[in-house]
Amino acid sequence: MDQVPLDLHPPHDPQLPPPGTPLIEIRDVRKEFGHVIALAGVSLTVRAGEVLCLLGDNGAGKSTLIKTLSGVHRPSSGTFLVEGKVASFGGPRDALNAGIATVFQDLAMIPLMSVTRNFFMGREPTQGVWPFRRVDFKQCRNVTHAEMRRIGIDVRDPDQAVGTLSGGERQCVAIARAVYFGAKVLILDEPTSALGVAQTSMVLKYINLVKSRGLGVIFITHNVRHAYAVGDSFTVLNRGRTLGTYAKNEIAMDALQNLMAGGKELQELSSELGGTV
Repeated sequence: MDQVPLDLHPPHDPQLPPPGTPLIEIRDVRKEFGHVIALAGVSLTVRAGEVLCLLGDNGAGKSTLIKTLSGVHRPSSGTFLVEGKVASFGGPRDALNAGIATVFQDLAMIPLMSVTRNFFMGREPTQGVWPFRRVDFKQCRNVTHAEMRRIGIDVRDPDQAVGTLSGGERQCVAIARAVYFGAKVLILDEPTSALGVAQTSMVLKYINLVKSRGLGVIFITHNVRHAYAVGDSFTVLNRGRTLGTYAKNEIAMDALQNLMAGGKELQELSSELGGTV
């Protein structure tokens, strides 16, 4: 698979709000499942043209927050604003219609299907008139080829199985699909967790490209180095609560790592193990 140079400074999309405009705001959002409190008061803001990195250890509430933002769960309480207006989603389709697209770790792709079919996934353009309408496969292939080249990947044959692509390339296909179909906010669930160095670099460059086009990005990760490479701000979750949100110039990477992992706990463990942590 050939790679072509990335254009990291494309023109701002006029359909998107100006950079810095709040796209999503949640204020003191709680989510309870019976007696279990999954989110105990989370607040954050996602702005156009910025990457917000959501950090936290296992059990911090990241998955519940993702599902709440993407319409899978309804918050038990709190305020949820989309472009300044109160939002209440009845399901994932409502979130998509509002411009919030989530790329989960499993990518929702079928490995044996072509790159083109995975790119459109039931939203293929058609031609002809009823009852003789049919999928316009030529346009599908052309769009897929053009969109992949736009992000720096030259798919020579869009009809090849998506399973033949590398992990980083599949991540980029999933992100490009969401962008093409009108996402204003991208929620990326651990997009680099199972990738090697080269593939991680590819995905991080594409996240930077998406940001420069004016979209808002929520980048969920355990890897502080990956977050610090592309993030503009960082929100740390712990046991369903927001520990704080910091701009990049307000916190160093080491301090962010300690905040995420629990600096006090690490120091105590390091002492117990003789300074080996």
